[in-house]
Amino acid sequence: MNFNTALLHGNFTADKKSGATTTPIYQSTAFRHETAEELENIFRGNEPGFVYTRLNNPTIESFEKRMAYLEKGAGAVACASGMAAITLAVLNILQSGDEILSSSGIFGGTYALFEGFKAFGISTRYVYENDLSLFETAITDRTRLIFVETIGNPKLDVADIRGLSELAHAKGIPLIVDNTVTTPYLVRPVELGADIVIHSTSKYINGSGNSIGGMIIDSGKFKWDLDKYPGFKDFKKYGKFIYLAKLRKSIFKDFGACISPFNVYLTSLGLETLGIRMERLCSNALALATYLRDNSKVSFTNYSGLEDNPYHELAKEQFSGKFGGILTIRVGSKENAFSVINNLKYASNLANVGDVRTLVIHPASTIYETNSLEEREKMGVYEDLIRISVGLEDIEDISADFQQALDSI
Repeated sequence: MNFNTALLHGNFTADKKSGATTTPIYQSTAFRHETAEELENIFRGNEPGFVYTRLNNPTIESFEKRMAYLEKGAGAVACASGMAAITLAVLNILQSGDEILSSSGIFGGTYALFEGFKAFGISTRYVYENDLSLFETAITDRTRLIFVETIGNPKLDVADIRGLSELAHAKGIPLIVDNTVTTPYLVRPVELGADIVIHSTSKYINGSGNSIGGMIIDSGKFKWDLDKYPGFKDFKKYGKFIYLAKLRKSIFKDFGACISPFNVYLTSLGLETLGIRMERLCSNALALATYLRDNSKVSFTNYSGLEDNPYHELAKEQFSGKFGGILTIRVGSKENAFSVINNLKYASNLANVGDVRTLVIHPASTIYETNSLEEREKMGVYEDLIRISVGLEDIEDISADFQQALDSI
């Protein structure tokens, strides 16, 4: 089954009760059962069923199955947001005294989360260039997972997923990959050896900027050392579903970071057009990056689709010849960046990516405003940097919009 067909038919059929071809919205807090014995069995895990939407829901389960199918995972858990997904995916593994090894070009919210874990005895070491040898050197006897984004946001560095998975497994630790900005249309990290895949479904999966959500997909392939990861001991009986069982029966259940069935409904509709959207977004991003690279008002254009980009060859091989929908430009100063943003007519100035519309933001004064200058630069954030999430508009109009805005400086 090819990708666009899989979006419509992969692990999904019309509703058996009604014949509806879109996922029905089960907007119910809880679910009634005929007997006490039936509900007891569901609580004990002896038979399937729905109990309470904080735990599971038919609308949400349908979306989880579709995402697991697209990412080639054993199963998935939907969460209230991308940040909730990262939090739960990581804390499902860690305990006080453990350490995360992460690339530095990660989203500012993720960086803040990892720094916040210090209060709970969990530390993070950062690798400031996506180089396998630097990751290997940074691993310690406390390292319990490696975390990377497929394409760093907004540093736009590219992780070598296959190489990192081989390194992680040689050290007996899992690799977690945030696939938000590339989506399974460009890459399925599980096929390259990743163990857990995360999405902020608020972005490209949804596509229209109307619903917050997150997703955790487990490959079911990692062999958990129960001495190294003692929290999994009570779930050994679940075999390849050990990670998902622990997640659902403990931290996911207890944190209550569940997604709304209505948000899932909207995001499921968006999912069905992911392939054709990503095709157009990647095409537009490459065209805009090429156009801006040659603009005298732009001092630097960062996009792995440009042949002189240091990650071009890795991205080309890993993402099947496409390079995503995000690029950044530098325009000399913060004042110039603000002037460009303020003069854009079509591009919206807001804190999101992955919309059908072109979006821009000045990261240094917004998402990263609480970070030090040194931290910002290590994450690829500069005072004159503008992040551009390219939309579906006609490329001639996008290019003309940036040209007239750049003419203001």
